[in-house]
Amino acid sequence: MVLTLGNDEIARDLAAIALAAAQPVLHHYALASPARLKSDASPVTAADEEAEAVILEQLAQRFPGVPVIAEELASRNGLPSDMPREAFFVDPLDGTREFLARNGEFTINIALVRDGVPVAGVVHAPALGRIFWGGARAFMRHVPPGMKELGTGTPIHTRKAFAPLGLLESRSHFSEADKCAMAQLGPIAPRAVGSSLKFALIAAGEADVCLRIGPTMEWDTAAGDALLRAAGGLTFTAAGAPLTYGKLADGLKNQSYVAWGEPARAAAIRLS
Repeated sequence: MVLTLGNDEIARDLAAIALAAAQPVLHHYALASPARLKSDASPVTAADEEAEAVILEQLAQRFPGVPVIAEELASRNGLPSDMPREAFFVDPLDGTREFLARNGEFTINIALVRDGVPVAGVVHAPALGRIFWGGARAFMRHVPPGMKELGTGTPIHTRKAFAPLGLLESRSHFSEADKCAMAQLGPIAPRAVGSSLKFALIAAGEADVCLRIGPTMEWDTAAGDALLRAAGGLTFTAAGAPLTYGKLADGLKNQSYVAWGEPARAAAIRLS
């Protein structure tokens, strides 16, 4: 099954679903719900699980028959044996460490991936009251906690980069390899930010670049990547190729990547 809706319409639907999923997330955030460790030693909370349940239910209602690859579902049941042409990628709570640290920098991520390309997505930071979505175009809106109607968003676009580059480094996963890669970018003004919020801030023209040396999962990046592309940016590998999705042979893992707001200058950036 291939959806016939336009990517902007799909992105708006995903944003509405993310608003609904924010309710259990904010409930558990207010309670300071604890985490437990999964088999891969990563933390998970009741907020992850309840938000994913809301997302799965609403995706099934709005987009019946379209497969879903979701973090907690995959943790329980494993990955699909074959990659469908079209599927939703879901990370119900990206930045669980930020959730537990109570700094607000966690996000709800939902993306539609078609033929290996993220074509629509939403990144919602409920504790910060901001939601970003993109298909053919990208939008942002400030949403107070508990808001249930998406309403009209403000169009957003990446900015032209000037030195020093506004670089967003990972708050919880920053490494010596990241530091070495950053040195190749020239003068930078770094800022630590958690989760896929980094993609959203670049899409909104509030920063220029973020990078990650080492593996991430595709559901970590798909929504932010879709948003960034809709806003005029690009996410690419260490070799300079656009990030692709559905890599079942690699366990749906990304390798190193750069999220960059100004594609015209992307060819000059390579990670050694």
